[in-house]
Amino acid sequence: MPTDSPAPADTPRTPPAPAEPSPAPPPERAALPDPGSGPTLRGPDAPKSEPATPRGYRAVFAVAEFRAVFAAHLLSLLGVVVSELALTVLVYDLTGSPLLSALTFALGLLPYIVGGTLFAGVADRYPARRVLVVCDLLCAACVAVMLVPATPVAGLLALRCLVAAIAPVFTGTRMAALTDILGEGDLYVLGRSLLRIVSQSAMLIGFGTGGVLLTVLSPRGAITVTVVTFLCSAVLLRFGTQDRPARATATGDGGGGTLLKESLSGARLVLGDRRIRALMLLFWLPAMFVVAPEALAAPYADAIGAPPAALGLLLCAMAVGHIGAELFVGSALSPRNRSRIVLPVAAVGLLPLLVYAVRPGLSLALAALALAGAGAAYVIGLDQWFVDAVPQELRGRAMTLLTAGLMTVQGLGMALAGLAAEFFPVHQVVAGSGIIGTVCALLLVAEVRRTDPGRTPDGCPIPKSETGLTGM
Repeated sequence: MPTDSPAPADTPRTPPAPAEPSPAPPPERAALPDPGSGPTLRGPDAPKSEPATPRGYRAVFAVAEFRAVFAAHLLSLLGVVVSELALTVLVYDLTGSPLLSALTFALGLLPYIVGGTLFAGVADRYPARRVLVVCDLLCAACVAVMLVPATPVAGLLALRCLVAAIAPVFTGTRMAALTDILGEGDLYVLGRSLLRIVSQSAMLIGFGTGGVLLTVLSPRGAITVTVVTFLCSAVLLRFGTQDRPARATATGDGGGGTLLKESLSGARLVLGDRRIRALMLLFWLPAMFVVAPEALAAPYADAIGAPPAALGLLLCAMAVGHIGAELFVGSALSPRNRSRIVLPVAAVGLLPLLVYAVRPGLSLALAALALAGAGAAYVIGLDQWFVDAVPQELRGRAMTLLTAGLMTVQGLGMALAGLAAEFFPVHQVVAGSGIIGTVCALLLVAEVRRTDPGRTPDGCPIPKSETGLTGM
């Protein structure tokens, strides 16, 4: 299962750069400077052959715990993608029903909101490493039951739902724990960026790998790969990351009620804060509208008379644009500049979809999709704003809810796009998604500006007591 790394919050953090010159810094996180800061000072007697301190993405990989998280994330994510494809084929082989086969994919998204809302308290209530490892083991067990020939189709779908309900708890715990491994500054932002890039790349590589595996293995044989990847992820996280106390216990906020009560109260606190709510919606709503062209790629390819191979290109173009833009923004821009582009890029990121209004050919459609994918790079700076806005004791629940909502709104966006395409031409639906999404994004940008804790709409400073949860 896509994985981050564990570590709750009361572990003292060392500053990102040493205050005094050090000719031989140890290879720990504390010795790594913020990638956006100035060059590390050297003593006058430092040897000229001393290797340069890693910067940017290289600085993130210099943290041993993050390397374990990254490897676990890559393995488990590839396994999940392969199993989704193989399970869809298996259900179709057993039933001959296109509806049930498609439902297998949908069930990978819909239970997110259930798990993310009802079980979010797990992320703060228990030690992060334990949560991540147990989630991986539970998912491995669920997938292993899928391999049993006697498992009925209803059982396969139920197990698919259970894995999807566990996923947001796992991902939210990982995101929160990453702040303890990399700190809350630029290393965290770049670490999150790398995991997103892996997720996008896995969609491109995983489906291709799954297709190849299905030519030499049965669907259940391909699903076996997922069991192995979950187990490998659990081992990497168990032995590659530190054991830190539960986040709620560390901040003196744990043990006060049932898990369900903690989860729901956390959701109320998070969504009740105007600033956090605005930032969360800025993650969610553009993602809801940008999925329309992917959901309608098959009918659009048919409408323009494109060859069968064009469908794969239409599905990959947005991911390619996202990966390229995220790598550029993460490596070429300073933290300050990444923050500056958040609102402008979020405001215009969906405008390339308006090209569909003229029913473009394949080349122009691919260019528009790549640009729309590149527009998602604003989330690098938004990651920093979000972690700054959420109190430490709520971080696990907030990030679990963020993940659950993001997956849910994408599934909803696909469903609404498909419904609209029953009544309007596909190209008009995609263009309409771009227009409506841009209007929503502009409204959210205005709200985020208004909730900036450093200023009021007229530019005056806001007293700290008025900044919501930041005073908790």
